[in-house]
Amino acid sequence: MAGPMGRMMAGSGPDHHSMDFKGSGKRLLAQFKPQRATLYVMLAAVVCSVGLSVLGPKILGRATDLVFAGVVGRELPAGQSKAEVLAAMRERGDGGMADMLSGTDFTPGQGIDFDAVGEVLGIALVAFLLAGLLMATATRLVNRAVNLTMYKMREDVQTKLSRLPLSYFDKRQRGEVLSRATNDIDNIGQTLQQSMGQLVNSLLTIVGVLIMMFYVSWLLALVALITVPLSFVVATRVGKRSQPHFVQQWRTTGKLNAHIEEMYTGHNLVKVFGRQDESAAQFAEENDKLYEAGFRAQFNSGVMQPLMMFVSNLNYVLVAVVGGLRVASGSLSIGDVQAFIQYSRQFSMPLTQVASMANLVQSGVASAERIFELLDAEEQEADPVTGARPKELRGRVALEGVSFRYDPEKPLIEDLSLSVEPGHTVAIVGPTGAGKTTLVNLLMRFYETTGGRITLDGVDVATMSRDELRSSIGMVLQDTWLFGGTIADNIAYGASSEVTRGEVEEAARAAHADRFVRTLPDGYDTVIDDEGAGVSAGEKQLITIARAFLSDPVILVLDEATSSVDTRTEVLIQKAMAKLAHGRTSFVIAHRLSTIRDADTILVMEDGAIVEQGAHAELLAAGGAYARLYKAQFAQAAVEVD
Repeated sequence: MAGPMGRMMAGSGPDHHSMDFKGSGKRLLAQFKPQRATLYVMLAAVVCSVGLSVLGPKILGRATDLVFAGVVGRELPAGQSKAEVLAAMRERGDGGMADMLSGTDFTPGQGIDFDAVGEVLGIALVAFLLAGLLMATATRLVNRAVNLTMYKMREDVQTKLSRLPLSYFDKRQRGEVLSRATNDIDNIGQTLQQSMGQLVNSLLTIVGVLIMMFYVSWLLALVALITVPLSFVVATRVGKRSQPHFVQQWRTTGKLNAHIEEMYTGHNLVKVFGRQDESAAQFAEENDKLYEAGFRAQFNSGVMQPLMMFVSNLNYVLVAVVGGLRVASGSLSIGDVQAFIQYSRQFSMPLTQVASMANLVQSGVASAERIFELLDAEEQEADPVTGARPKELRGRVALEGVSFRYDPEKPLIEDLSLSVEPGHTVAIVGPTGAGKTTLVNLLMRFYETTGGRITLDGVDVATMSRDELRSSIGMVLQDTWLFGGTIADNIAYGASSEVTRGEVEEAARAAHADRFVRTLPDGYDTVIDDEGAGVSAGEKQLITIARAFLSDPVILVLDEATSSVDTRTEVLIQKAMAKLAHGRTSFVIAHRLSTIRDADTILVMEDGAIVEQGAHAELLAAGGAYARLYKAQFAQAAVEVD
């Protein structure tokens, strides 16, 4: 399968279509549906908090009016009414002062009423304290809702990855897929944590402040709203310029992670072939692209806040000038103007916050779209509700007119028929890209046939559940896979239930792994990492073979399984396999003759078709493709093994 997989990998990568910001944003918000109750309580807390915060300036404005009235009243003679004092001012020619004081509720001869001021300040303090407590509660609820939603999204991604066909991973770099499952989800979580509660608070603050502004002075409210269209234009224009760069930033992040993951996994080969400079150059190229995309995204979105601050200051100047004129005419009190200026700031601040959060939101939605692309990927066909199963598992495999192609336009296997009796060993040989591994992948249902069918003991494997089918098959690949843990744990991984140490050691002895394991410092308790540090490539292969033996399968598949072991060990493994193959059907894919000489049937494949089949001696005598392969590649190896 290396040929088709390589071609598919070379011409593929993440999709590069334009981002649907609105659609992805709505879909991201829809993820919070299970947290509706929490969000409703959070919304109620934010509404109450904003309401109390919005009342604060009006209350403080009342305290300012009381202080100003006391200061003015203290300077005026007692015994006169407010109307008499204002009339006397106008008679003296101080009409402007009289007009300004007409909006102030003062009593001539009476100073500051500190009790009243204290009461008002006490009310303001309680209002601000309650607003703060409610906002803290809302923040905690937002964090809970976001964390639970991200928890569910990670579960969805994990579940989705388990349902995706092998072809999905063949077409994409592993690091790019991992970047979506880790970096993008983390970015969504951080975006929602930082912006969701604040965004709701800012939007409600805008509404609440707007109501209070019209309540205090409709004229000043209209003046303050003059700058809103300008703010909207700034936010819209900058947002449209920033969004494509955020999309590119996260795509480039995925590519860079894929490159790093590949280079780290194969760092030995990179050094052996002297490709450090080339790898570093490619890293630098991708890193430059990430820097460029990140810089452009942050620069464009970063311009928004200073522009919004300019609009806010312009708003402040307009309100201050018009408010001063209204105070001078006596239409408004100083406390009302003070409250309105605070409202003006409160109105501008959430607008600025919403604008400054645009870069966070755009980045988060860009990541969300990448996650949704993954979640929307075409899944493998679902298993039958009640999967069929053979009455007795014996290992008889039959291929009836099987056809398959990776590319709809390029057939690989056409009308292939084969029958394998229980307990027989079938060896498959042929050049790279002939379809050897593909044949096994079809048997395992990693891919579905495009024509014909495959049966196991008379039952079509397409009607069986994948778990049922694969539990009957033990597989050892050329590329070993180990996880971080002890050697005993790695071997026991092949068992479907708990196994004893004795069973683990028996499987290791059968695979001829016991000898080298006991030479290690901690024997079977020796801890290895996922790279298998401390054991050789051949020893890692022996561990994986022992794992397959422990699974006790009906069908055994070995795909170049002995390619990493020495000739002597290979011969020992063949003897052990001959003993363990009793009652099992075995498929062996190999290039080395020593692996397949004793097979019951040898299949020679070329271009997806079986061109020869028979026993070793028969095929040599026929002088066909197998004989040519034997003479060209395996004659010397056979002499050495014998």
